[in-house]
Amino acid sequence: MGRSLRVALLSYRSKPHGGGQGVYVRALSRELRELGHRVEVLSGQPYPELDEGVPLTRVPSLDLYREPDPFRTPRPSEFRSLVDVAEWATMCTAGFPEPLTFTLRAARLLGRRTGEFDLVHDNQSLGYGLLQLRRRGLPTVATVHHPIAIDRDLELAAAAGLRKRLTLRRWYAFTAMQARVAQRLDGITTVSESSRRDIARHMGVPGSAVQVIPVGIDPDVFRPPADDAVREPASIVVTTSADVPLKGLVHLLEAVAKLRTERDVRLTVVGTARPGGPAATALDRLGLGDAVRFTGPVPTDELVRLLQTATVVAIPSLYEGFSLPAVEAMACGTPLVTTDAGALPEVVGSHAGVQVPAGDVGRLAEALQLVLDHPSLQEQLGRAGRARVLGAYTWRRTAERTAEWYAEVLDRRAATGSTGSTGEANGGTGPGTGRATGSAAC
Repeated sequence: MGRSLRVALLSYRSKPHGGGQGVYVRALSRELRELGHRVEVLSGQPYPELDEGVPLTRVPSLDLYREPDPFRTPRPSEFRSLVDVAEWATMCTAGFPEPLTFTLRAARLLGRRTGEFDLVHDNQSLGYGLLQLRRRGLPTVATVHHPIAIDRDLELAAAAGLRKRLTLRRWYAFTAMQARVAQRLDGITTVSESSRRDIARHMGVPGSAVQVIPVGIDPDVFRPPADDAVREPASIVVTTSADVPLKGLVHLLEAVAKLRTERDVRLTVVGTARPGGPAATALDRLGLGDAVRFTGPVPTDELVRLLQTATVVAIPSLYEGFSLPAVEAMACGTPLVTTDAGALPEVVGSHAGVQVPAGDVGRLAEALQLVLDHPSLQEQLGRAGRARVLGAYTWRRTAERTAEWYAEVLDRRAATGSTGSTGEANGGTGPGTGRATGSAAC
């Protein structure tokens, strides 16, 4: 192992279950610590669950989007600073403030502790506070899982009416800030070659300045069942972190409705349907209430059980920068049916799943039926998926490559006299395009 580093790992929200940010922060911090590095996590709400030996510094926001009262009105006593006022005011005008306000709070905390860390690693908040840290002499890098401008564009394409489109553009306005900040950091990493290309296109960071480090799983936790007989016949599982067009859940519901005209099939959705959202509307329209179950967020052991007992896992996304759910399913030896969107072909390969065009409901239904009807194909896909994960997608390998990247960034910064950045050192151009989703009435 190289030198031991002191790392501040930042995450503006770290939902421990049902979202990739909390999983990434927990696993990466644990594995870096096991490699001998000292990692401290700084996070806003919801806070992550961390392993023993990894300290958490809470960076509280007004928590304006918490369940069960999102877009809430804070009490006057909750306002502690001008950053709180800005957070509230941005929400009231239909913007999403957390990437900016979290980094401003984190910069204030870390500005008093610059001598305690060798490097700051941001998990895709990409707010202007990171540039404050860099100006104070703290090398600062970030993980960009994929450009959020892609989410914006997909939601705009699905939006009905001018008012909805204007609201979405206002919500996603923070993506312009994220592009500007990404170009000025000491390093950017992402999770796939597909995301590297998208970062160059949407954020103006040259591909040569972006390090690809795939994420992974713990193969001792996500593993095949001891007995394949535990798999439930005609059981489909999908994991979705958000009820938004990007995840393609409505297309999967429509495919399940097609299958239900000829056979008994059940769908378990690891996630939540927003009241009045696209999934809930589709459920009513298709009459699938008795065939589909939403679990809400589940702990890891329950997620593993669901993957181990499923006949097939579906990934119907219209875009994925990586797809941790696909890797989790492969690790459990569960066959996949996926779309060809984003990084899915890169992550899944050609032997662990059946691939269909994104958004094609008919082809999705046919692929699910193919896998459901052929146990030998299920076994073949599952075996190939497990082997692929063991060869490429473990958290220990992610941490090793991340630590190597840290050392490269620090060496490059020392060699350039702390003046270089991702855009400057690699021919970057001006700020990327982007706007931003949601609204509030205050």
